[in-house]
Amino acid sequence: MAGIWFDELQVGQVFKHVMRRTITETDNVLFTAMTHNPALLHLDEEYCRTETEFGQRIVNSVFTLGLMVGISVGDTTLGTAVANLGWDEVRFPKPMFHGDTMRVETEVLDLRESKSRPDQGIVTFLHRAYNQHGDLVAHCKRSGLQRKRPPA
Repeated sequence: MAGIWFDELQVGQVFKHVMRRTITETDNVLFTAMTHNPALLHLDEEYCRTETEFGQRIVNSVFTLGLMVGISVGDTTLGTAVANLGWDEVRFPKPMFHGDTMRVETEVLDLRESKSRPDQGIVTFLHRAYNQHGDLVAHCKRSGLQRKRPPA
């Protein structure tokens, strides 16, 4: 079990995840096609080169969100999560492009005991994703139901 038990987490604790990921064109096009998103920003290089401020395709923000949270799982919730309860305040201050490498940090914002499940608690994480230049490209709050350490 790689994740952390609810009762081992502390408000203010920060995880600087070692895993990083370079985003490829295949990642972006496949994810965009699989989710039936026809946005030209993700699929049409010529449109993006001539009609947008970016000059190239941008990575689908839902893929960016999923990758940011996914990178955090091994250090925080793998084997200890019961359920993801929701995402709040999802923001993308800068786009990701093909070839960009994402790194992620996670901070524990809040912890509270579950009223209906004495062996679990609710944790609120703040995930932050950065590109290889150190630019903040995404952040969100995520709430989850997490197991407490089982009695010995």
